[in-house]
Amino acid sequence: MLFKRLSVEGDPNILIISFLLLLFKISFVCLFSKNATPWYLSTGLKLQFDTINEKNIIYNILYMKDKYIHIYNNLINYTRNKDLYVHLNREDNFSDRLTLFLLHFSFFLKNFKNKENKIILQEIYDFNFRQLELSIREIGYGDQSINKKMKNYINLFHKMLSEIHFWNDLNESQKLQKFSSFLNDFGKIDHLLVYFNEFNDNLSKKTLNSYIKSVSNA
Repeated sequence: MLFKRLSVEGDPNILIISFLLLLFKISFVCLFSKNATPWYLSTGLKLQFDTINEKNIIYNILYMKDKYIHIYNNLINYTRNKDLYVHLNREDNFSDRLTLFLLHFSFFLKNFKNKENKIILQEIYDFNFRQLELSIREIGYGDQSINKKMKNYINLFHKMLSEIHFWNDLNESQKLQKFSSFLNDFGKIDHLLVYFNEFNDNLSKKTLNSYIKSVSNA
């Protein structure tokens, strides 16, 4: 990817070039300034490091997109399964699909959550919710509405995580009760229980690294 390489083989890094150029300018001004002191050293360095920080942010965003977009898209594809909506009492909408997306994501995090995966799961969490925010913006909501909706969705997601935390220890009746609080508009949810039991089992048989690789290569 273009932005992943900041240098060409055989040439110095462009950040180093820029910094060396700044030092040259400071030295040059010192020779001709009245007190022979770098009067704009602090300003120059601040601008330089601001530039470096901006490039690092851009690099991190592009790196995360390249690394985690496959996971996000895969979760989106799960929610497009029309069989999931057969007992919905109306036409499915964005809110319905988002609810099922968050359920899939909550099972994903539940299965892979441990100290070893802490950092990478945080990155996936940040990336997915950033993508959701962009999707809401594309619908046409304003900033104030987006902030309110994102707060509600994040609260819903954490409620889901809490409810399914001991999923494997629950009986079928308890699982249905947990699901019913998220899926009020579904006439029947037995088929969703069967589906997410299988989804949970499949995730439990994989490591996070193997899942990321398998999704990336899909």
